[in-house]
Amino acid sequence: MESVKKLFVLLGSLDRRIIFLIVGLSVLIPLLKPDWVNLSIRPRPESQLVFDEINKLNEGDKVLLSFEYSPSTKPEIHPMSIALLKHLYAKNIQVYGFALWPDGNFMSTEAFSEVSDDYKKIYGVDYINLGYKPGAEAVVKGIASDIRTLYTVDLHGTSIDDIPMMKGVINIEDFDFVFSLSAGYPGSKEWVQYATDPKNIPMSTGGTSIQVTDLLPYVQNGQIRGILAGMPGA
Repeated sequence: MESVKKLFVLLGSLDRRIIFLIVGLSVLIPLLKPDWVNLSIRPRPESQLVFDEINKLNEGDKVLLSFEYSPSTKPEIHPMSIALLKHLYAKNIQVYGFALWPDGNFMSTEAFSEVSDDYKKIYGVDYINLGYKPGAEAVVKGIASDIRTLYTVDLHGTSIDDIPMMKGVINIEDFDFVFSLSAGYPGSKEWVQYATDPKNIPMSTGGTSIQVTDLLPYVQNGQIRGILAGMPGA
C-alpha cells in the first residue's frame, strides 16, 4: 500500500510538460507509424447490419437518403453520409436526396459534391437532390403517398418531370431502401412511423450517440435495420 502511495506521489510531482509530451507521442506515433500499432477494428453488430443491408441492394436500385442534421452535429453524422454515398455509388445505386431540416440542404449539397465527381456520377441520372420542405412528419407522409404534391422542382429549381431518374417515381413504394441521417426531430422515428413501417420499405439510420438508446428498440424489433452511432464527445 505504501508503494502505491509513493507511485501516486511521484506521478503527481511530474512536470506537466512531460505529461503533455507523453500524451502527444501517444497520439502522433499511431498517426505517423500506424504499422507499429496493430489494433483490430471490430464493428458493432448494429453497424455491421447496416453494411450488410446496403450490400444486399442491386445495381440500379433506388435509395432515399434523408439529411436531418446541422453543422452542430456534422462531426458525428457527416462522415456517415460520405461513407454511405461511397458504398451506394460503388454499387451503382441511384440516390435520391431529401432534407427534413433546413440545414440539410447545405449538408446534402456538400456530401454530394464531395463524393459524386470521384465516382463520375451524373446529376439527374445517378443522383438527385430534392432538398428541404417544411412540415416535419407531414413531409414524410407526403413522400409516402405522392412526392409530387410536395416537390415540383429539385433543389436547383429544375422541374422533376424533366429529370430522367424521377420518371416512374411516385411515392415511397418506388424506393428499394430508405436511409435517415438524423440528429433528432424530425428524423428516423418519423420515417418509421409514417412511411417505411406502414409501407414495408427496409430502412437503416445513422444518428448522434445520444440518440442510439432511443432508436435501438426499433432496431431490435426489425423496424430499423441497423444503426450507425455517432462518437460520444464529437
